[in-house]
Amino acid sequence: MTKRALILVEGHRGTGLLYVNAARRLGLSPITLSADPNQYDYLAAESIEAIRIDTDNLDALIRECSGLRATYDIAGITGFSGLDESVHATVGKLCRYFDLPGPDPVSIERCYDKFTQRKLLAEAGVPVPAYRLASNATDVESCAAEIGLPVIVKPAVGSGSSGVRLCRNADELARHTTYLLGGKQPSRRILVEEFIQGSHYSTEIMGNEVFGVAAADFGPLPHFISREYTYPAALTDYEYKRITDVSLSCLRALGLGWGPTNIDLRWTELGPVVIEVNPRLAGSPTPELVQLAYGVDLITEHIKLVIGGEWNLRKRHSHIAAARILVPACDGTLDWIDGNGRAAAVPGVAEVKLYVEPKTRIVRKGDVRDAIGYVTVVSPSITDTKAILQRAVDLIHWSIGPPGEEPFCRPCTRSFGDGA
Repeated sequence: MTKRALILVEGHRGTGLLYVNAARRLGLSPITLSADPNQYDYLAAESIEAIRIDTDNLDALIRECSGLRATYDIAGITGFSGLDESVHATVGKLCRYFDLPGPDPVSIERCYDKFTQRKLLAEAGVPVPAYRLASNATDVESCAAEIGLPVIVKPAVGSGSSGVRLCRNADELARHTTYLLGGKQPSRRILVEEFIQGSHYSTEIMGNEVFGVAAADFGPLPHFISREYTYPAALTDYEYKRITDVSLSCLRALGLGWGPTNIDLRWTELGPVVIEVNPRLAGSPTPELVQLAYGVDLITEHIKLVIGGEWNLRKRHSHIAAARILVPACDGTLDWIDGNGRAAAVPGVAEVKLYVEPKTRIVRKGDVRDAIGYVTVVSPSITDTKAILQRAVDLIHWSIGPPGEEPFCRPCTRSFGDGA
């Protein structure tokens, strides 16, 4: 009998292994196509079939998948974005070519071009920050003057908060513009946006159904690195409905509605304002928190959709789950890290995940890659969940050195703020 395969385009240090394990539980053989399979440690550790290929080359991917069909029945194709959302458009094109269930690549491309996304949302009446598109330093300065400082400046295409920075004055604006225009992969299209302040929320959607809303918190400005998530968010019925209505209006404006969508919003005096629409499942630890809070495995249900099966989003229970992202406050070499075992033993802790080992070189980039791990916890109440989370995090320590040359860092709220 021919084996059924799930093709995974690229991988992910957080959710990659979760997809592999879920595929296996569904009787599928996971196969990863990647430009550099060595960057995903779990592939070798779990003996996952991996094929080195240029994942930016659609024709090459089609040829590879066509070749695999001689051995496997390809049940579905999906993938991971990392810092490049275009992977999801590529997945959509592959699914169209092989007549498999998948997202609309045109709609995906509308989303990962942030200027186009903003324009379509605004035209549909969805509340978004004021925005301008710039192509050079003079344009950026002019756009910032029109909107008014402080502004957020970022590449028009990107993911994971890469290149996203709050510019509070003319000097910061000039420095960050120079950085974006002069890097190894310079951004020739720069988005300048109004800085919207207010409580941050993250909406998870599957198909056309809002599944839940998480409360999110960030580390110190000027970067936007996720620090903590609480699932579900403590919202009134009115707030939940407003967020749900705005989130669904995003789907209509952008032509989405197949598979998972993640939407970031801020709650302002006028209600929810959409910060970003991501046509994909949010990365770790969001799927883990959903499973802790509701007993629903979003990754398994997503794979069922990808292979043309029936999914089930019925909530099995209702708890409060939370995660703290571990982010160092300095650069250097990780001398040691410990306490993770003690933290994992705290009642209510679900997982302590570390991405690094001693002797890892720490070079902060001001985006999602700065995270060195996370802690997830769950309990029946928000008060207990927050207390368990803080107790566990306080047990984890690390040193970035060598000693005497780099400061000692630990992931408490105070030292996190000191790393600004």
